[in-house]
Amino acid sequence: MTAWIDFARGPLFRLCFALMVLGLLRIVLITLLGVKEAYQRSSDKIVSWKEIRRQTIGWLFPVARFWRERPIYSLFSFLFHVGMIVTPLFLASHVLLWRNSVGFGWPALPQEVANWLALLVIVTGTGIFLGRVLHSGARELSKFQDFVWPLLIMTPFITGYIASNAVISPRAYQQMMLIHIYSGDLILLMIPFTRLAHCALAPLSQLVTGIAWKFPAGSGDRVAETLGFADRPTWVPKARLATAPDAAQPDTKGESRK
Repeated sequence: MTAWIDFARGPLFRLCFALMVLGLLRIVLITLLGVKEAYQRSSDKIVSWKEIRRQTIGWLFPVARFWRERPIYSLFSFLFHVGMIVTPLFLASHVLLWRNSVGFGWPALPQEVANWLALLVIVTGTGIFLGRVLHSGARELSKFQDFVWPLLIMTPFITGYIASNAVISPRAYQQMMLIHIYSGDLILLMIPFTRLAHCALAPLSQLVTGIAWKFPAGSGDRVAETLGFADRPTWVPKARLATAPDAAQPDTKGESRK
């Protein structure tokens, strides 16, 4: 069993990590090339970079949207993502594994903080899974992988927490570590090929929307014509709306004077 653990920590980890990085780079590159092509084709070259930055920050840190709809589920989802990213990156044993693999590392979290973050992922992941199972709207919109992913992501956190904190036999410890490492490698391998790739695409989502999703020139006139409003303008200045005479209401004062 020790040989299998060493293999998962060494060659398999490096292979899965390399495939994850290359896969995510491919996705990001294809997305950026698509945005560039859409910008070059578009007749509207106006881009509100300030608004794109504002919306990107709002999507990455959606604190203001927590209480709009399903606030508890939204809060659980946000905390789940925070713990899922921070814990494996800054866990001391993972930093040591990285340093031994590539020759450098970074400061690690205290073990007590890492334990609390692991528990946070387990609790919030369970809440997300139950929220999708018990909420009829979420259950109807969710696919099979939406139910599997929280369970798979929680697996290395549960086994890692047990191996680090529970009093278990050496054989049970090896079994926990075997599941912990192989499930972690599996997650790394599957990230570029599943919806987990949004970890790399999320910062680009508002950029794609702001540049690529624009109506062609003259589309407003064609829509108005299709709806039977070809005689009405598709754009009216606000100043004109404010100063134009009220054509919809009759001049009752003038009629009364007559």
